[in-house]
This record gives sequence, structure tokens and C-alpha cells, in this order.
Amino acid sequence: MAGIFSIPDEMWERIEPLVPEHVNTHRFGGGRPRVPDRRVMDGIFFVLRTGCQWRALDGTGICSGSTAHDRFQEWERAGFFDALWEQALRDYEEEVGIDWSWLSIDGSMGKARWEAARRVRTRPIAASSAPSAA
Repeated sequence: MAGIFSIPDEMWERIEPLVPEHVNTHRFGGGRPRVPDRRVMDGIFFVLRTGCQWRALDGTGICSGSTAHDRFQEWERAGFFDALWEQALRDYEEEVGIDWSWLSIDGSMGKARWEAARRVRTRPIAASSAPSAA
């Protein structure tokens, strides 16, 4: 399954320079061997494309779900995905061109319903002398 969802070489060459450098925080400088960034990126893209849970990655053979999730959080904190988005926009602008004359923003806001502010106590259920149906 990993082959179907693997990142093409040309795409990885564009992504790899943006990946944050890993700093080993193990107190003795050792620790477990790190899963290659490309395999982890394959796993992250698999989750984003299929909508599966992180733990479902364990059955795919791409990489472990916990590794992919940890790396996703690490890279998100480092601003990697913002940089990736900006690079993708620059590449698209170069190849196709973006028509900046027409833009759209989508969103919605709504007022909370009046019932939300009213706090009503739930009435207790009265004891019944009828026999239980169970």
C-alpha cells in the first residue's frame, strides 16, 4: 500500500529543503533510529488524503501512526506546513499563474440562540412503583 501513496521523487525534491532539521534531544546522544522524513511525510499525506485515524497507519506499512502524528505536531510547531503552502503557491504562480484580481473568503458567524444563555435545572425523575420491564 505504501507504493500507491508514496510521494514522487520530483515532489520530494521540492519538499525536502523545507523540512526542519532534527535536533537529537536524547541525553546520551543515542536513542532509537529515526524514521526517514520521506516515509513519515508519506504517512502524513496518507492520513490527510484518506481521512483515516493516525493509528490506522500501523496497518499500512508506511510508518507507525504515533511517529507520523508526533512528527506532524513537531513540524506544525516549526512552521513547516505554512512554508510548504507558501512554496506550493509560488510554484503554482510560476507554472500556471494565479489570477489575483478575483478572490473569495468564506466563513460564517451567527448569534447564539437565546436558550443558550438560560440555565434551567433538569428535573429529577420521580421514583416509580411499577415493576421494571427488564
